[in-house]
This record gives sequence, C-alpha cells and structure tokens, in this order.
Amino acid sequence: MAAARIIGAGLAGLSAAVTLAQRGVAVRMDEAAPRAGGRCRSYYDPTLDQVIDNGNHFVFSGNQAVARYLKTVGAQDCLEGPDKADFVFHDLGDDSRWTMRLGDGRIPWWLLDPKRRAAGTTLIEHLPLAALALRGRGRGRATLGSVIRNRGHFWQRVVDPMMLAVLNCPPEQGSAWLAARFLRESFLRGGRACRTLAPVPTLAAAFVDPALAWLGARDIHPRFSSRLRGLVFSGDRVTGLDFGQAAEPVDGPVILSVPPWVAADLVPGLNVPDRFCSILNAHFAVAPPANAPMITALIGGCAQWVVCHPARISTTISGADAIIDGDRGALAQRIWADVCQTLGLSGGVPRWQIVKERRATFAATPEQDRKRPPAATRWRNLFLAGDWTQTQLPATIEGALRSGEVAARLALRA
Repeated sequence: MAAARIIGAGLAGLSAAVTLAQRGVAVRMDEAAPRAGGRCRSYYDPTLDQVIDNGNHFVFSGNQAVARYLKTVGAQDCLEGPDKADFVFHDLGDDSRWTMRLGDGRIPWWLLDPKRRAAGTTLIEHLPLAALALRGRGRGRATLGSVIRNRGHFWQRVVDPMMLAVLNCPPEQGSAWLAARFLRESFLRGGRACRTLAPVPTLAAAFVDPALAWLGARDIHPRFSSRLRGLVFSGDRVTGLDFGQAAEPVDGPVILSVPPWVAADLVPGLNVPDRFCSILNAHFAVAPPANAPMITALIGGCAQWVVCHPARISTTISGADAIIDGDRGALAQRIWADVCQTLGLSGGVPRWQIVKERRATFAATPEQDRKRPPAATRWRNLFLAGDWTQTQLPATIEGALRSGEVAARLALRA
C-alpha cells in the first residue's frame, strides 16, 4: 500500500495515523498549525504562570475509542477521576446541594431512591429521558425540547446541565437523536461506564504528546506549519496535494482531518455543518479547598461547571454565545463570585485567564446533524475525519478518535 497522507494532526488525525501505523502502513502527516492537537491543546499561560488546557476536557470511563487509543500509545494511566459515578450539584438560587449516585450496575436502581436523584425530582419525571435512551429514536427532526416537555426541576437540574454540556447548544434545540446516542453509550451502560475522567497532568500530556512519541518511534513525524491549499482531482481519485508550490503527487489514500469550513473549501460540493456554538473557560490561579469535589455542576449561575485542579480552579460555560463578547474582566468577576459561593471561598479575584473558543463545536441540532458527512467521499481514495463528521455522537473526544479509526479502516480497504 502506498503511503497514506493525513492532513491535520488534531485528535482525529492522530487517531487515524495511529490506526494505520498499527497495521504497518507508511504515513505522512501535514498540520497547518505549529503544533499538534487541534482544538484540544495545552500551553503555558504567563498570566497564571501555569501550563493550562484551553478548556476542561473530560471523557467517560466507558469511552471505548478513548481506551483503545490511550492503551496503544501507552497513556492509559493518564486519566484520573472519582471511583464512582457520582455527580455533584449546587443550585446557586436556593443554595441546595445534592449528589446523583448512579452505582455500578446497569439496572438504574438509583432512580428509585430520592437521595440519589437530583433534589426535587421524581421517578416519573425521569421516564421520558429513559424512554429516549431505550428507543434510541431514529435520526430526524425531533428536538430534545419536543421530547421532554417538563420545564420544572427535572429540566433545570438534570436535562439542562447534562445536555448543555454534551450538545453545546440550547438543549431544547438539541437533537433528540444525538442525546439518545449519548445516553445509550453512557448512562444506559451503568455507572461503571459513566465515571468522569480528566487527563493528567494536561490534555496534551495524555492525548497528544504520547501519540507523537509513539508515531515518532515509527518514523512518522508531522510536518507542522504546512497548510494545504488545494486538492488535485482526476476522475474518481485525488492525485495531488497543493501546499502552495508545485502539487505533490498522491498514489495512496488521503484523510482530511481539518475543521468543517476548511474541508468545505477543499472538497467540491461537500455538505458540512455551518452553525457553531462557543465555549468559554475561566481559569483562576488559586488552589481549591482540600475537600472540594473534582467537578461540581452549577445551577442558576454564570459558570456551569467548576473543576478543581491541584493549583488552579477552572470553570466551563458551554453554549456561551450570549456572553462570549462580554468584557473579560466583568466575566471574571461574575464567574469568581459563583466559584466562591460554591467552594466557600472569599476575597478578591485571584490571577485569572479567560479562554474563548468561538467555534468550539458544531451546533448539535437536528438540522446540523443532517449536514454531517460520512467518512467516505465520492473520490475513492479521499476520506474525512473529525468530530463534525457523522460519528453518531455529539462533538466529543470519543467521537473525534472514533472518526479517525473509521477513516483509517476505509483507507485500508481502498
């Protein structure tokens, strides 16, 4: 098999490269940025005087593509999290706190115990969500808001925080199909599949650096700051790659692992998602209290998730389009107030950093989901990878890694 060309060294591209290299295929990678990782990146921030991730990136213990990828590159010990699938919540409105405790088994006995459910919710209120997960609900125009009409405590304390984090768009507008797919691969498999895990010490140290070292040991070294300008097509094949000078001839498969708007410019007639939602993260250079949970979900605040790192407190706001253009200092003040109320802290705002990702993910609505293309294209040696392709999942690390595996398998068949 001729060398495979992979354009893009984000997680999907790295996954494709690892999958092909496992099977002895020669791989050449090009990345437009000066580093690997794509939107999942770690860097030194001089304001905080720390290495931080651009956001709080989590996976579930049941993510199978994550497990395969990390085991292959020798980073299976680079995830940490609680031993149980316990989800800590704090309602800033009435200062109530509770913990959803799923237990380990597949049978959701926790739903029968009011002390293990979200405060103020009933078993009956959970049934539409359970039915959605069990049926799987075929892909269509149904939104989550049309399937679950209850807008009381159950929506505010269960559906909205969970699905906003998963879909990264207003949950009432989100795809019921994608919500069901997430539930089937997580909560429907029981608590052992739902432990929330974080990369340690950083995202790059878990997902990027080990993969680059593993590939480097196999003489695969991405060419950075190498932006693809165009594809050369002949008949039903890609025959050349244009990086700004003479086109480089191509004999083997080509995997495009680039953002959807880039892919649309490169591939004629390609239909891709064209609506995106933002994520805003705030980082504070202060050690959390010793007894603070690793992750707390906030209800009724500006911040949505408070994450405690060894020397830093971070927050995440998904679907942040309404505040993304707000004054950074004012946002830091508002978010820090939520952190203080949740963790019992006081005092002025410590050194802080606001990180804005304006096009963090595609909007996981039914309309946008239908625009996601499959990995295969009408050119028999051209394949697509990325969490925006049709992975049957929202835009997640699991989906990105899975898309790389799928594109690599198609390339092998080609």
